[in-house]
Amino acid sequence: MRRAAGDSGSQLSHYFANKESLVRAVVDWQAESVLGFHRSERFAGFDTIQAYQEWADFVVVSGRPFENGCSLGSLASEIVKTDLDVRDDLTRIFAEWRDIFRAGLERMQYDKRIDASADPARLAHMLIAPYQGGSLLAQIARDVAPLRDALYAAVEHLRVYTTSDDVV
Repeated sequence: MRRAAGDSGSQLSHYFANKESLVRAVVDWQAESVLGFHRSERFAGFDTIQAYQEWADFVVVSGRPFENGCSLGSLASEIVKTDLDVRDDLTRIFAEWRDIFRAGLERMQYDKRIDASADPARLAHMLIAPYQGGSLLAQIARDVAPLRDALYAAVEHLRVYTTSDDVV
C-alpha cells in the first residue's frame, strides 16, 4: 500500500487512525468501483435477459479474470483471513451487489417477463457465485473457459424463467 501511494507508514497513519480504517477505505474504494460499474447505464438496470448476457459477454471478453480474478472477491478473500473486523462491511457490499441484480429481476417479474415462480434473490446469488468461482478458476488456469462457461450457464438458467419470446 505504501509503495502504491508513494508514502511512508507515518504519512499513511496521518490519514488513517489504524490498519482497520485503512483496510476499510480500500474496501470501500474497491466496492464503489465494482458497484458503480454494475449500476452504470451500460446494462440498463439489469432488467432484461439481454442485459445479463451483455454483462457476461463483457466480463468474458474484458480479460480481467487473468489479472487478479474478481477484484472485490480477491480482496475479500484476503481480508477475511485477518483479525480485522470488516466482515460486516463485506457482507453489506456483496448484498448491495446482489441487490442490483435482484432489483432488475424483480422489475422483470413485475412486468411479467419472467415467471412468478422465479426467486429474484436466489437468482441474483446464482449470478454472483459463478462470477466469483469462475474468476478464480480462470485466474488459476489462465483460461477464460471456466468463467465463460459458468456465466453463460447462469444466464441460460435465467432464460428458463422467461415468459415471452421478446426477452431474447
